[in-house]
Amino acid sequence: METYLIFKSLCIIIIAAKLFGIIARKLKAPQVVGEIISGVIIGPSVLGIVGQNDFLMQMAEIGVVLLMFSAGLQTNLKDLVRTGGKAFAIACAGVIVPLIGGTLLYFAFYGVSPFGSPEFYKAVFIGVIMTATSVSITVQTLKELGRLSTEVGTTVLSAAIIDDVIGIIVLTFVIGMNGGETKPLEVIIKTALFFVFAFILGYIIYKIFRFSDKMWPRTRRIPIMSLALCLGLAYVAERFFGIADITGAYVAGIILCSIHDSNYIAEKMDISSYMLFGPVFFASIGLKTSIDKISSELLLFCAGFVFVALVCKIIGCSTVSRLCKFNFKDSLKIGVGMMTRGEVALIVAQKGLSCGIISSDYFTPVILLILTSSIITPIILKLLYSNETKQLARENVGM
Repeated sequence: METYLIFKSLCIIIIAAKLFGIIARKLKAPQVVGEIISGVIIGPSVLGIVGQNDFLMQMAEIGVVLLMFSAGLQTNLKDLVRTGGKAFAIACAGVIVPLIGGTLLYFAFYGVSPFGSPEFYKAVFIGVIMTATSVSITVQTLKELGRLSTEVGTTVLSAAIIDDVIGIIVLTFVIGMNGGETKPLEVIIKTALFFVFAFILGYIIYKIFRFSDKMWPRTRRIPIMSLALCLGLAYVAERFFGIADITGAYVAGIILCSIHDSNYIAEKMDISSYMLFGPVFFASIGLKTSIDKISSELLLFCAGFVFVALVCKIIGCSTVSRLCKFNFKDSLKIGVGMMTRGEVALIVAQKGLSCGIISSDYFTPVILLILTSSIITPIILKLLYSNETKQLARENVGM
């Protein structure tokens, strides 16, 4: 491929991704859904004006790493500590129940596979994809209803953050075990060693960055060195510990999320991610999605995937919320609030594809899950809050 041709591909991807992203946002759907659809349309499945190549795939991988770094930066450790055990318990249920549900769904369609076989890990990975939670739609809905700062709202936000942390750890373990050549104990030891290494190194780096933050606040050297930390930890995680590179990037974000200029770093990271690497990543998902190969069996699997992913989140999170002394209605609100999916589910699926665990066919159910959960979650939440909203309106009129 001629080097200059990549400029044409990038030009088309950026224009198409932003155009369809805007359309999706106008239709009250997540912008990433529009960017993915743009990839399908300009890719081999429809127009065929942009094809996959190594350079675009490598840019997409950088996009994944930056997205996970930004997710880590936006983590609020104080909120995690404040909500404590309740959010942790709910998050654990929000991971375990969908993980089991997704695995059983795959077994129901394609048969039970022996432990340690490639098909077994493929089944488990379908469950891993279901564990991710994205509460951006939930947050916006709770804001509109004036319920974001309530105990339910705070619990959902904190549980979603912990949910993703646990999900990344599970992802790391499954990828480490894939292929059957690595023993479970070895994977556990490597994972534990990485987090010990990250904790010790992270504490030192946190002190250095906090000092730099005081000496040179809001200067460009801070985000530049932060980016270096992100890329460095992504490399170390994959190269020396056999851990997914996105785990290293996420941990880098966690290390820096408590320094004073963390929002400034996030703003600078978002510029490159929003303008270039993000659109390339989400469009590349569409480029890999082959709609002409969708069979009736895959369509049926898609329906089952979406149903199981939504129901398992509600059952798992609502049940544990009830055990944590929330009333029935509030427990249901938490379960519904936790069922939305977004970028992290796509990132996990992309990682599974790059590691050879799943094929690109499984992007279709993930995309449908994101779209479905984004549409129905606000509707159900508004119905659950309808009486409280009316009461709040009456109180405001009385005032």
